[in-house]
Amino acid sequence: MSTHEQVNILMVDDQPATLLSYEVTLSDLGVNLIKATSGREALGHLLKTDVAVVLLDVNMPELNGFELAELIRQHPRCQQTAILFISAVHLTDPDRLKGYEHGAVDYLSVPIVPELLRAKVRVFAELYRKTRQLARLNAELEQRVQERTAELRQRNEKLEIAEEALAQHARDLARAHADLRQVAYVSAHDLQEPVRQVGVYTQMIAKRYRDSLDAETREAVAFIVEGTKRMQAQFTDLLHYLEMEDPGDGVSTTDCNLLVQNALDALREPIAMSNAVVTHDPLPTLTANPKHLQLVFQELIDNAVKFRHSAPPRVHVWAEREVDSWRFAVRDHGIGIDPQSRGQLFGFFRKLQRRTEYPGTGMGLAICKKIVDRHGGRIWLDSQPGEGTTVYFTIRDMGRMQN
Repeated sequence: MSTHEQVNILMVDDQPATLLSYEVTLSDLGVNLIKATSGREALGHLLKTDVAVVLLDVNMPELNGFELAELIRQHPRCQQTAILFISAVHLTDPDRLKGYEHGAVDYLSVPIVPELLRAKVRVFAELYRKTRQLARLNAELEQRVQERTAELRQRNEKLEIAEEALAQHARDLARAHADLRQVAYVSAHDLQEPVRQVGVYTQMIAKRYRDSLDAETREAVAFIVEGTKRMQAQFTDLLHYLEMEDPGDGVSTTDCNLLVQNALDALREPIAMSNAVVTHDPLPTLTANPKHLQLVFQELIDNAVKFRHSAPPRVHVWAEREVDSWRFAVRDHGIGIDPQSRGQLFGFFRKLQRRTEYPGTGMGLAICKKIVDRHGGRIWLDSQPGEGTTVYFTIRDMGRMQN
């Protein structure tokens, strides 16, 4: 299966109109969409087709979503299938726990936000592709190991003194096979765990057997490690993005001076490595979600430090009062942004520079925009190529609005 090979997405709902809406939303993702109007029909597809993601209606007649999920998880073919429950009614915590026990990786509530549905399906489809790629690499490595073992056995079959060494070598290789299989077929029921395990086990094997792997194999292992790191970062940023719901949950009186200091503490390493100087004017105290607002400061300061010239970056943060909100600004003197590219910056996975020059997922500004939107504000920037960028955003003071 190449990186461009289509994966199958199974959509299960007893309402044809709902299935049609999913099909329209997901039609341009490069995936093969399969529809089922009942649990039995869905099982029929799963018995003969590999499926990456199942969009599963919780409330269906005869065989409901929880019952179907339990049956899906019992089939060996479906161990890597991601199950996303969709419910038109509010689910209690016990119901959600029940769903997770039956193999759910996430929930979506009706009405569905099309962008959210597309983002989730895209992530799990890509995870499915990466897992299948790793499975093929595991098979190739296993074949090479078997060939090498046979060669060593033949070469040393007349040397009794080498028998124990060969046996030990075979046992070590068998353990390597088991580790690779565990990484290749690890369960996909959690958003981050499969990717994390791929990275951890691959790095462990590369370190343990780095002297016995040929150059081609070492290069393949390095590609896997780099790919999993990028995917982990994408998962982390995507989770941040999806967590940014109603800021009314978790709002409190928030000292923005403390938030900026916390952001600088989190960015201590890149700031020190670049010899950056980050300053700020006295900042206001307002009613907001401190966790989310700190993430905005952290993302913007991180970008300001990252996209720099050869000279140490200088970053300054300030705020000005507006009628019912505060307008914040983060200014740098970095590489700037081409005016023709500015419209792309706040979308999903948007990167204007090559990954090798400026690492990152391209999700930072999308996260910031969603947080600012949830706080009733807006975000924009002013930039000149080669001279620097100032990012502005407004946060409505919820406490002042309530008064």
